[in-house]
Amino acid sequence: MSADNIKCEALGKYISIVYRQGNAFLTKKFSKYNLSSGQYMFLIQLYAKDGLSQEELSYKLNIDKGTTARAIQKLEQEGYIIRIKDEKDKRTNRIYLTEKAKEIRIGFFDILINWNNILTSGLTEDEVEIAIMLMKKIAYNNLNETPTHIDS
Repeated sequence: MSADNIKCEALGKYISIVYRQGNAFLTKKFSKYNLSSGQYMFLIQLYAKDGLSQEELSYKLNIDKGTTARAIQKLEQEGYIIRIKDEKDKRTNRIYLTEKAKEIRIGFFDILINWNNILTSGLTEDEVEIAIMLMKKIAYNNLNETPTHIDS
């Protein structure tokens, strides 16, 4: 096996490990809110800007519309969001956080901060900045193969 193949294998391996560990950690921690790892990211976007449309959520998260619709439906069933028809465009649903979602905000972000602290344990601030920069570059490199977008 060439050195290039070993580097590629190692990079993909570690990205996969972090992804799977993150899903397991977040699924376990968010279970107390009856949320899965596939739903929390929608709440993050809505905490940042309430009232986004389903299409805007799909775009911001780089997720297909079907997956977004299923996640929104589950969040609605759990009482975390409500869908309201857009005043100007009745074909568009605006998604708003409910009081229930607002009540869990601090605990919700504590979980995300905890995961971030685990990921960055033993790293300096400079190393964290470099890691973020490198992961962004890797993500953007992938855009050449699978055209889409990434929000900063």
